[in-house]
Amino acid sequence: MPSEKSQSASVSALDRFCRQILCAIDTDDASTDAATRAMMHGSTHGVDSHGIRLLAHYVKAFNGGRLNKNPMLKIRQVRSGTLVLEADNAQGAVATFAAVDHASKTAKETGIAAVSIQNTSHFGPAGAFAKAGADAGMITMVFGNSDSFVRLFDGAEPFHGTNPISVAVPSGQHNPWLLDMATSSVPFNRVELHRSLGRNLPSDVASDHTGTATTDPFATEMLAPLGGADFGFKGAALGGVADIFSAVLSGMKVSPDIAPMAGPNFSQAREMGAFVIVIDPAAFIAASLVQAGMIHYLTQLRGSKPRAGQQVMAPGDREWATAEQRRKDGIPLDPITVSNFTELSETYNVPAPWADDR
Repeated sequence: MPSEKSQSASVSALDRFCRQILCAIDTDDASTDAATRAMMHGSTHGVDSHGIRLLAHYVKAFNGGRLNKNPMLKIRQVRSGTLVLEADNAQGAVATFAAVDHASKTAKETGIAAVSIQNTSHFGPAGAFAKAGADAGMITMVFGNSDSFVRLFDGAEPFHGTNPISVAVPSGQHNPWLLDMATSSVPFNRVELHRSLGRNLPSDVASDHTGTATTDPFATEMLAPLGGADFGFKGAALGGVADIFSAVLSGMKVSPDIAPMAGPNFSQAREMGAFVIVIDPAAFIAASLVQAGMIHYLTQLRGSKPRAGQQVMAPGDREWATAEQRRKDGIPLDPITVSNFTELSETYNVPAPWADDR
């Protein structure tokens, strides 16, 4: 079991620590900013599995050569609303934020725009990029894939990755409607988080080496598709949707062909793809009508009668509440992340983020 104790640190201290560490290994400004933004989105909004606990992994990937510290992104317009972004083996957030930005600008002219991303890598929380598009006034969809972690329905070996899908819609309010989901029952980073915390997993989300369900994170060799034992065929199909958009439409590798995220080879690029679709709501009906429709829909949704002792929430509401709390009280750090940050702090002579809060 991990020997390090849990810690916490403020949002600002963790943001500063991530940027200082990435600068210390000579990543360029765009890579430092994008990777930090994505990780901080995850940790601030409670998506801890895809938050700042990934920093040590990204440092290893940058230093090993898997990730390009100074990528030269190139965008090519194929048709009026379709683009291809060559990411030059950038850290995934660099490419995906850039794709959302390009797609948003194009959609202002074409109504709908899509960007296929080539030669990218792990991008962290998909919701960070969908939210960026929604914050710019656009309905935004993001698809990604990863190396095989997830068995098929009734399968006994890993096939799809956790293959995330995220959709964000401007709501006419401060925060958008936001769906951010893995197509597995849980992301594999959550298994690693449970290992760090010494907690069992929920039932029916993970499998051992034979494909049999297990709650032991240390016995977990693969994940179950979303929907579990009875309805996992739905999650398996959604995993395929993400693979088709992110890999087939980019000419990149499908999940079974991608090199493992955990290594051991950190010198070779993983040749991954991703996909972004952006829609300008005003391309269909007046922007004011779209805004009024979203406000009405969300008012009806949140006012729906809850079960006893429960609260009905729209997609994203849980994240906004967590973010408000963590901006006030700080972000909790699991023991393995504390250990990794301590090592990074000592290696690169950067104060640990919890030291800034004393």
